[in-house]
Amino acid sequence: MRWPFRSFEKVSVAVKAPILAVSACAILLSGCAGKGEVDATGGISAVRSVCPPVAIPAATGDITLFDPVTSRDQSAIDVAGFMTNVRSTCADATDQVVTNVTFDVRARRTRTEAARDVTLPYFITVVRGGSAVVAKRIGRVALHFAAGQALASASATTTATVSRAAATLPEDVREKLTRKRKAGDQDAAVDPLSTPEVRQAVLRASFEALVGFQLTDDQLKYNATR
Repeated sequence: MRWPFRSFEKVSVAVKAPILAVSACAILLSGCAGKGEVDATGGISAVRSVCPPVAIPAATGDITLFDPVTSRDQSAIDVAGFMTNVRSTCADATDQVVTNVTFDVRARRTRTEAARDVTLPYFITVVRGGSAVVAKRIGRVALHFAAGQALASASATTTATVSRAAATLPEDVREKLTRKRKAGDQDAAVDPLSTPEVRQAVLRASFEALVGFQLTDDQLKYNATR
C-alpha cells in the first residue's frame, strides 16, 4: 500500500535474512537503489516509512448478527456484513503523522419485507512493535436497507495518529543498519538485526493501524471457527 507525500528511510534487506532483516544502504543518499532493486552491496533496497501500514486483523473483517441472538444456526442469521476496500492516505509533514483510513461495509439481511437501519461497530487501533496497542477508538457505521432489498452498503472514514519522533529510528541505529560493509570486514556477513538492541529499536519504531469490526467474544469465536 502506498501513501503520497511521505517521508521515508531507504534501507537494504539482506537476501538470505528473514523479512525484518535489514543491512547496508544509506538513507536518502543519491545512488541508492530504488525500491525492490538490488544495490551495490548485494542487498535488496526497501522503503521504511513513518506512515503506518493499514490492515484488517484476522477474524475481524466479518460480522454476523443472529436472531435469536443465542443461536448459531445458519437459519438464524439475521444480518451478515463484511469490511472491504480499505485504503489510506498519510499526512506526515508535522510532528504528528496522521493516517486517514477509509473502508466500505457491505451487508446482507435475511428478512427484507420492511425498511431497516442497522448500525455496526468498528475499531481502529495503533499497534507498536507488532503487539502493543497504544491507542484504540470505537466508531459506528450505519447501513440502510430499503423495503424489499436484501443488500446495503456504506462507507466510513477514521484516523490514526502516530508521533513522528516515536516512528523514527535513532541516528545510531540508522548508522548500524545503513553502514556500508566491505567483503572481508569482520562484521560483513553479520545481520545488524541479530543485535538485540538494534532489533528492539526497530520494533519500537514500527507502528501499524488496524481496523476491523468491534466484535463480542461470541462473534469473534464464531468467525474463528466457522
